[in-house]
Amino acid sequence: MTSQPTPTKAASGPGGPGEPGGGLQAGLKNRHLSMIAIGGVIGAGLFVGSSSGIATAGPGILLSYALVGTLVVLVMRMLGEMSAANPTSGSFSAHADRALGRWAGFSIGWLYWFFWVVVLAVEATAGAKILEGWIPAVPQWGWALIVMVVLTATNLVSVGSYGEFEFWFAGIKVVAIGAFIVVGALAIFGVLPGVDAEKAGIGNLTDHGGFLPNGPGAILTGVLLVVFSFMGSEIATLAAGESEDPQRAVTKSTNSIIWRIGVFYLGSILVVVCLLPWNDPSIKEKGSYVAALDSLGIANAGQIMNFIVLTSVLSCLNSGLYTASRMAFSLGRRGDAPKAFARTTSRGVPMAAIIASVVFGFVAVFFNYAYPDTVFLFLVNSSGAVALFVWLAICFSQLRLRRIIERETPEKLVVKMWLYPYLTWATIALIVFVLGYMLTDTEGESSGRTTVLLSLMVAAVVLAIAVIRQKLGAGASSAKYAVADEPRDEDPVKVG
Repeated sequence: MTSQPTPTKAASGPGGPGEPGGGLQAGLKNRHLSMIAIGGVIGAGLFVGSSSGIATAGPGILLSYALVGTLVVLVMRMLGEMSAANPTSGSFSAHADRALGRWAGFSIGWLYWFFWVVVLAVEATAGAKILEGWIPAVPQWGWALIVMVVLTATNLVSVGSYGEFEFWFAGIKVVAIGAFIVVGALAIFGVLPGVDAEKAGIGNLTDHGGFLPNGPGAILTGVLLVVFSFMGSEIATLAAGESEDPQRAVTKSTNSIIWRIGVFYLGSILVVVCLLPWNDPSIKEKGSYVAALDSLGIANAGQIMNFIVLTSVLSCLNSGLYTASRMAFSLGRRGDAPKAFARTTSRGVPMAAIIASVVFGFVAVFFNYAYPDTVFLFLVNSSGAVALFVWLAICFSQLRLRRIIERETPEKLVVKMWLYPYLTWATIALIVFVLGYMLTDTEGESSGRTTVLLSLMVAAVVLAIAVIRQKLGAGASSAKYAVADEPRDEDPVKVG
């Protein structure tokens, strides 16, 4: 196996633009990458889903966020190590391909693509509900269609237009949370002019049944509620392949993950649980952030938060379509998807990969309206645990690739996983524990057990396809389309 040099600009690859093997272009600027990295950890789930976590674990939800945040920091550190040494549009899928074998890259790549096309439907519907509330003359399905078409057009123009949209979407989220933390902190300490926040105070952390009012077990239940709101942290490593300096971009986003999670997740949730008692009915009725703003007497708090949530939804849609298309592009270049997915336009845009991703997104949107309690519920549940599968794949890939990089190109280890391999194995154990604990959750149609079992079923089907293709020698000629930034290892780790 020969290691290829890390490119400073995205290569067009053999065949040039428009041909199989034609490449992406370095159209993302440093400011785009910085904001994509920051915004990637702020999903709509933070604003919408945190109320149920607070209701379940009380102030102890901070420990749930800290636990999952630590897990994400460790996983992103591993991914950063591999991606800084070898930036690629396939990110962890390409790394798994090289480290564990073709079956792994194929399986995790398609599962990740499946996850994001389902997310497209979920977010399009969430955004449509908000927009319909503002302009009811347009039906909800019409708004979903408009949103999907606009963001598809954005992605089809160039990667730069995606980056520009995401820069502003993420910027609004960052400014909003930053302002919320500052205003909330001032209110908590009683120095916010013109506001009498009667319920605010540090005492809310312990005065209403203690820090863990529902017992220590609620921390783990909280983990199940918040873990999926962190999905998206890895987008910066996929986008880095289309930046002018991929290695620098990956290194910077990896090194900043700790403060990003600390400020945006732990910081904002700490403000919420200090502004209001955790068991205040308004948290569940209005949502945690709206309730917190209302407690300060801020006018139109609900509409302000709806605007911020809509921005987060559009950001997630924009990045989801980008991420799904780049994963499809990478799979196409490695011969694990139709060759058309590997073709790019003169602007370096993988048009076929984008259109295929959005078509499946539209299909999922249709199922959400036509069969919400059957087909669409199955799609959501069967993709729900993919985040944890991806994180496991990153861990096992890093265990293998670290040795390969140290042996062949040690100078590329500009980002290193701490306490290797012990922290890697500890992270694997924690992820497996979370998956196991999910199996104990049996309440509701979207229970943890249902999500894990259906996701495992879909993963097993994809894995079976990968193994059959490999045994039949399918795609053996894909070396023709393999590119410098996505090499295959000649001695993959054997399974079983």
